[in-house]
Amino acid sequence: MRTVDGHDLQTHKRLLIRQRIRLMVNQYEVHAEGPDGGEGGLVAFAQQKRMAFKEQVTLYADDAKTRPILGFKARKRIDLASAYDVTDADGQPIGVFRKDFKKSLVASTWHLEQPGLGEITGSERNKAVAVLRRVWQFIPWVDALPFAWPYHFDFYAGDRIAFSVDKKFGLRDRYVVDVHDPRLDRRLVIAQAVALDALQSR
Repeated sequence: MRTVDGHDLQTHKRLLIRQRIRLMVNQYEVHAEGPDGGEGGLVAFAQQKRMAFKEQVTLYADDAKTRPILGFKARKRIDLASAYDVTDADGQPIGVFRKDFKKSLVASTWHLEQPGLGEITGSERNKAVAVLRRVWQFIPWVDALPFAWPYHFDFYAGDRIAFSVDKKFGLRDRYVVDVHDPRLDRRLVIAQAVALDALQSR
């Protein structure tokens, strides 16, 4: 599978994320957008163990997992409001994100910090869909099925949109990530976008 050079990652304004379903793990492919609007080269590959007590996800440059490029890890065990530190392959900090537990009772809300940019806040764009997702979990039989309707997150720095994550309609999770602020570290954006799916039920 063709990969994208890490030095070119910062130039991309749109990224495409696709989830793979595997036994005991969730896997995510992150692609740059190709010339035709479809999936271009592989940017990152992530694997998350289900039901981990202390969440840790490593992202690699290829799906053979030969070269780690970044990762995120929860600071606390089984803490719904825990912060997640995002680091590069050498363990150096890139940024931090955390879920706002109180606001997320109605619509999932996240806070993202990148050094020099201040706090960026993201929440579900459509509050009606947010409520429907929560009701879905309590409907007998139906709750065992994945929530297929699309939902979207907009992340704002003040009154300006920094980036957005749009889920596409379907049973298989696919996302389009649009970066509006060129200063954003794409690695931090990727970590947050993957976390929206991997940690959504936490």
